[in-house]
Amino acid sequence: MNNEYKVSQQNKVRQLQKKATYDTESVHKILDSALMASVAFVHNGQPVVVPMLYGRDGTTIYLHGARKARIIRLLESTTTVCLNITHIDALVYARSAFNSSMNYRSVTVFGSPRLIEDHDEKLKALRIISECTMPGRWDEVRDSHDKEVKMTGVIALEIESASAKVSTGMPDDEDEDYDIPIWAGILPLESKFTTLQSDERLIDDVEPSAAIRSMQGKQL
Repeated sequence: MNNEYKVSQQNKVRQLQKKATYDTESVHKILDSALMASVAFVHNGQPVVVPMLYGRDGTTIYLHGARKARIIRLLESTTTVCLNITHIDALVYARSAFNSSMNYRSVTVFGSPRLIEDHDEKLKALRIISECTMPGRWDEVRDSHDKEVKMTGVIALEIESASAKVSTGMPDDEDEDYDIPIWAGILPLESKFTTLQSDERLIDDVEPSAAIRSMQGKQL
């Protein structure tokens, strides 16, 4: 696998190019730190954007939905998909409205979708999605019933091109604005899991596994 995604008219970052990166490690790291993706495509001349659960294995992203859901049927019939995930890490308070902004990590991916029909391939993809979302959980729960697998739609999206865009640091004000007596700086935003809450119908003395407990306090 190449260390960078080839820059093309499709994935080239045009605004704030100094914040862009195309190396695979950065792209994959940001992809793996999120839980939901916004999936966009054109259908019958109209734009469609849908949030979807996903998981990544190498250069393949697996998208999850109900088999009869409109989004799965639409993805099955389209040729190109654009996927985006974005983390907001801080508000950036500058000394002017123009220079005020946000710190963020964002990835945009382009690829061709493929509906997975094979039962074993679908199970493998579902395991990948589960492990990317709830690490260790797949081996703890009961096996999926055949009807559950049939009712689930999975789209395989091969990453054909991608780019990441990362903004960090303090405000970048105009030179003359640094003498203005207005507070400036950043307000960090944290997205993380908190404390487990047990189901009211849980059998007595059943405790969460080490894999589940390890998710408490995990930051995205």
